Amino acid sequence: MSELTLLGICGSLRAASWNRKLMHEAARLFDPAVFIHANLRLPLYDGDLEELGIPTEVELLAQQIRDADAVVIVGPEYNKALSGVLKNALDWVSRAKGGPWRDKPVAIMSAAAGRAGGERSQMTMRHAMSPFRAHVLPGPEVLIATPEREFDANGRLTNDRAQALLAELMGDLRAAAVRRAAG
Repeated sequence: MSELTLLGICGSLRAASWNRKLMHEAARLFDPAVFIHANLRLPLYDGDLEELGIPTEVELLAQQIRDADAVVIVGPEYNKALSGVLKNALDWVSRAKGGPWRDKPVAIMSAAAGRAGGERSQMTMRHAMSPFRAHVLPGPEVLIATPEREFDANGRLTNDRAQALLAELMGDLRAAAVRRAAG
C-alpha cells in the first residue's frame, strides 16, 4: 500500500493559533503520511456566487477531501459553537459534486481557552458533519483546555494525558484509513 494522505482542516485562520498547533501535533502522530493543510480562506457562501460556478478554491478543497485517506478537523469554540470559517467551508463543500466526505475517516479535536476545551464546538462540528455521511470517529475526545499552558515554545503538546488521547485518536484514524484503502 502506498503512503497515506492526511488532510488537515483548521477552523482558525490565525497563523499561531492553538488549533493549528494541535493539527500539526495530530499530523506528527499520524505519520508516516503525506500531510496537506487545507486553505479555508474562502469567499462567504452566497447562492448568487454559486450560480456563477463553484469558486476554484472551494473545488480544490473538495478535491483534497476526496483524495485524502483521512481528514483531521481541528477548531476553536466561538460563542459556544464551531467557528464561522469552518462552517463556511463545510457549507461550500456541501455544494461540490460527488459527495467528497462520503465514508471518509474523520477525526475531530479542539483547543479552546474555556475549561471544557471546545467541547461544544466539537458537538456542533459533529452535527454539521452528519449530512455528509463521513465516518467521524466517536473518540477518544481530544479537548485541550487552557492551551497556553499545554504547548511548549516549539508548538509541541506537553500534557501527557492529552498526548496519549491524541495518539490513540490518530492511531484509530490511521486504522480506519487503512481499512478503507484496503476496500
